[in-house]
Amino acid sequence: MKVRWLRTRGRAMVPYGVGLAVVVVLPALLDVVPGIAPGYILYLVSLALIYAIVAIGLGLLIGHTGQISLGHAGFFAIGAYASALLTLRLGLPFVAALLVAGALTATIGFLLGLPALRLSGPYLAVATLGFGLAIPQLVVWQGSWTGGSSGLHGLPLASLPLGAFTIVFRTDQDYYYLAAAVLVVLTIFARNVVASHTGRAFVAIRDSEIAARAMGVDLVRYKTTAFALSALYAGIAGSLYAHLLHGISPEDFTVLLSVDFLTMIVLGGLGSVGGALAGALMLTFLQNALTRLPVVHDFKNLYIVVLGAILILTIAFLPRGLAGIVRSSRLRWAARVRDGASRVDQIIELGDGGVPQ
Repeated sequence: MKVRWLRTRGRAMVPYGVGLAVVVVLPALLDVVPGIAPGYILYLVSLALIYAIVAIGLGLLIGHTGQISLGHAGFFAIGAYASALLTLRLGLPFVAALLVAGALTATIGFLLGLPALRLSGPYLAVATLGFGLAIPQLVVWQGSWTGGSSGLHGLPLASLPLGAFTIVFRTDQDYYYLAAAVLVVLTIFARNVVASHTGRAFVAIRDSEIAARAMGVDLVRYKTTAFALSALYAGIAGSLYAHLLHGISPEDFTVLLSVDFLTMIVLGGLGSVGGALAGALMLTFLQNALTRLPVVHDFKNLYIVVLGAILILTIAFLPRGLAGIVRSSRLRWAARVRDGASRVDQIIELGDGGVPQ
């Protein structure tokens, strides 16, 4: 029994090992590939990893708890502006600003989850959409603090104090490792939440709130927890985003960004942590590729059209997203391995090398 558990645990850790190996060797691989700018590619990957953090948190809310949100760009903006103001205006270290930004957005997410207890489906989606629309307007309104429409610029470099030394993330490669490290930590945390009693309560609420209540699940506690956790991820990602760009403005946090986050988890697969990462990487590089096409000069909203098409096609033909394809392929492979093993056993039992009819 213990051996079987170790094998299962080992197979579950394989994706993490492969992902860690890719993270480590990617900068070295980009240096030897001709015709590309390694720094810019690492910048895009860092941006995708930051978006993946938001997508993982949103997956906990939508994919596991069944609570729809179209306002996560608002949480993302709160985290970004909180970190920018704390470091630029008050001179706080980056790590402290990151933690405060995450805590602030988690608190606001918890408060937003309270009225959401009485809402579900499209009503909840509209309520969160209103929240996402309101935050950029509030940022413009408080222009004396936030810089108004011009935003905040000249943010200090991200840094990490380690005793007597301080690591300063100056280059795109440095920041890539920072974003990857934060993503790894938050991914492991999300997987542990999903596998815990809290994660099972989330799934029970998603499947049926009435049945969950009958089983003793505290809807108030777990719904607000889901909103707080999801907002925490968005706030931390917002802080990383602000210092990656060294400047932010309200135009960075439109409702289209919330749609991007939603598309990432739908494309990757609702309820899949790995799918959120895959969806974030695909959409980030797709948007960059589309903006470089000559046709974009005549059709500036091409990405929006493509984004809508991706949503429609994914829902129609891949309702479980990319994660569903991987899961189905894995099950088919496992079935073939079992069939092959059973045939070998039958041949051995016959003892004459013949295949049973």
